[in-house]
Amino acid sequence: MPEGHTIHRLAADHGERFAGRVVRASSPQGKFSDGAALLDGTVMESAEAHGKHLFLGFGPVGWVHVHLGLYGKFGFGTGPGAAPVGQVRLRLATEGHHADLRGPTACELITGAEKQAIHERLGPDPLRPADTGEAAWARVSRSRTSVAALLMDQKVVAGVGNVYRAEVLFRHGVDPYLAGRDLDRARWDAIWADLVALMREGVRNNRIDTVRPEHTPEAMGRPPRVDDHGGEVYVYRRAGMPCHLCGTEVRTASLVARNLFWCPSCQPARS
Repeated sequence: MPEGHTIHRLAADHGERFAGRVVRASSPQGKFSDGAALLDGTVMESAEAHGKHLFLGFGPVGWVHVHLGLYGKFGFGTGPGAAPVGQVRLRLATEGHHADLRGPTACELITGAEKQAIHERLGPDPLRPADTGEAAWARVSRSRTSVAALLMDQKVVAGVGNVYRAEVLFRHGVDPYLAGRDLDRARWDAIWADLVALMREGVRNNRIDTVRPEHTPEAMGRPPRVDDHGGEVYVYRRAGMPCHLCGTEVRTASLVARNLFWCPSCQPARS
């Protein structure tokens, strides 16, 4: 599932291509035909993201709410586009650009009030300038749930997925099984600030890189990572491989139906 930086990047991409322009909208697949008919010929006014939710604003018509889920993706092209190939839920097009949405978990036309309700059920997003880690800390500091599970709870922090979760805990030496209430405030503030910086880099580069400059392949004289995910990481999808810093075998386990990755030496459990 795409992490929050991808959705913010998509919001920026839509804004650059369509904001302030009359848009042609269609649903070649047919599952969003009624919504597309209402959008067709109207102006897209804005595009924004909150966590893993994308919102495209069409003034009084409402908002297109998109959640990509596991299989959804957008494809962009120049010009209005030829007849789409495959199951396209929504096509947005101008004379200069088009965007095709395939396979989302959600693609719906909603009101401003419905959009606000989605925001209210989400936690703060490290990529939204007005959000801070304060509200998340209020929940983390009272919870018996592990920090690793809390970071993946979109009601606590919006936009963090499996990669950023694993990597930020490694970068700060935090045992993923540590209860939220046992995490000290200074460590939480450092984690939040790191998420802000790392996810901004993710938006800029359109990939997740989490290793510090001194731990890049060039700096360490090691081979670069080969993975369809891309990006240089410390522990994510490196189970059974030696830790870049200490050589200990990276571990994996299932936690809340997702694979957890950590180094037991760099992220020691409390005795």
